[in-house]
Amino acid sequence: MPHDVSLIATIATAFGLAMAFGLVAARLRMPPLVGYLLAGIVVSPATPGFVADVGLAGQLAEIGVMLLMFGVGLHFSVKDLLAVRRIALPGAIVQIGVATLLGMGVATWWGWDLGAALVFGLCLSVASTVVLLRALEARGLLSTVNGQIAVGWLVVEDLVMVVVLVLLPAVAGVLSPGRAGVAELSGASIGATVGLTLAKVTAFILIMLVVGRRVLPQLLWRVARTGSQELFTLTVVAVAVGVAFGAGKLFDVSFALGAFFAGMMMRESEFARRAADESLPLRDAFAVLFFVSVGMLFDPAVLWTQPGKLLAVVAIVMVGKTLAAAALVLLFRYPMRTALAVAVSLAQIGEFSFILAGLGVSLGLLPPQAQSLVLAGALISIAANASLFALVEPVHEWTMKRYAWARRLEMRGDPLGELPMSTDEKLLQGQVVLVGHGRVGRRIAQTLTERRLPFVVVDLSREVVEALREQGLAAVSGDAQTPEVLVQAHIARASMLVLAMSDAVDVRRIVDIARTLNPSVAVVLRCHNDEEAQLFTRDGLGQVFVDEQELARGMGQHIVDTLTTPHKEAHR
Repeated sequence: MPHDVSLIATIATAFGLAMAFGLVAARLRMPPLVGYLLAGIVVSPATPGFVADVGLAGQLAEIGVMLLMFGVGLHFSVKDLLAVRRIALPGAIVQIGVATLLGMGVATWWGWDLGAALVFGLCLSVASTVVLLRALEARGLLSTVNGQIAVGWLVVEDLVMVVVLVLLPAVAGVLSPGRAGVAELSGASIGATVGLTLAKVTAFILIMLVVGRRVLPQLLWRVARTGSQELFTLTVVAVAVGVAFGAGKLFDVSFALGAFFAGMMMRESEFARRAADESLPLRDAFAVLFFVSVGMLFDPAVLWTQPGKLLAVVAIVMVGKTLAAAALVLLFRYPMRTALAVAVSLAQIGEFSFILAGLGVSLGLLPPQAQSLVLAGALISIAANASLFALVEPVHEWTMKRYAWARRLEMRGDPLGELPMSTDEKLLQGQVVLVGHGRVGRRIAQTLTERRLPFVVVDLSREVVEALREQGLAAVSGDAQTPEVLVQAHIARASMLVLAMSDAVDVRRIVDIARTLNPSVAVVLRCHNDEEAQLFTRDGLGQVFVDEQELARGMGQHIVDTLTTPHKEAHR
């Protein structure tokens, strides 16, 4: 038997304690990830007893990040990313700037120099992609407009952090001139480093968009033809980890970002859903190791030795960033519910913060206490983040009822929130109000267009509404749970309301508003499972269609038609 079993000991201890503490957290009605973080603290060097291998745990957690980001890429296409670019790109950059300035301000107040303050502020500016994705997946929000904005926002943040991590060693001499171990570089050298970094990231993205988009789906198709399930699973994992590793080594791109693009490219394959299902167990297992590894880096002593500084860090992460993100989303004229959802998604820090803090300490830019503060702030914000998601809807309702300014903000004039005056009146008599223009909504709209039936689309995405209007279609941007939005869609004159959204919303509220404004309107609902369909049917909300039932009905009808039709006619 081998003498060195540190890897086995680390995995066994991490999984065992994570299971125990996660079960306790669930019993206490807390997110299980709080238990995973506590498990990491128990086996960390800062607590007595067994100490796990921090280095091995960190590498195992990195694999989890790769697999998780790969899975997200399988559900998040380039088209989805481009659809939210107008808000995700400027929003992420401005929010990073605001959080960095807040962090620099408190660090300067504490007496830190410019280099330490800048790195510290950057550590507090970027949210954890792992935490966000776990929260969105748990609530079925990953494919919603709010989820796409949040994920797109995080992708931009990750790209910015990739550039920061590569440039920081080069500019360390400028930030802290004369400090031991820090090399001073000329302006030309810094410019060359920046140019090289941007060129590498651009080259990786172009290769994935041009080559990966063709090669990876083809590879998955060829492996699926062998009929071997284990070979298919192996291929999925090999692509996720291999592309991530290659991106890091060849292009200096983060492992997480490399895996994310690998998943997006493989999404073009017809086997993308199977690939996501095959990698799910591994993603879940290694994601647990990520949270355990975060807990292992935490020094509990910071809680009582520097409570004031820790409070400032938590305030910047959970209040400063949240308010900045919410204000930016509202500035882009998205509904308040979207602003709250995106803001809560970003109210934490994670893996990039740890990496950046560690690099800052190794370069002599950050004092060791800064790394402890970042880890403590991450632990607290991650533990609280899941609970914050549950407050989005109550806070929205409470704000709308209590404050007139919130109602005015929700009802403010918006060119995309109102139908143009030039809209043909024929489209607003007996029309269909179609809520949601996703995969199902697009097909419904296409059918209505082909049959020349009037309809008005209601969608949260401003980009979707702009594109529809460019095609000459009637569309309104906004949340259908708000009466003013349905009024703008002329629900009072509609013959039918069709709810084709993929995300979980308050369907009853939409139907109640629609029937208050138009008691005779017919309602058609889309559901994802039989239990939900039974509830909607029992409450008399409308005609219910279940995704799986309709798929089975369509396939069954095709089978019957094929088998009962003469061969020659079927072939023709």
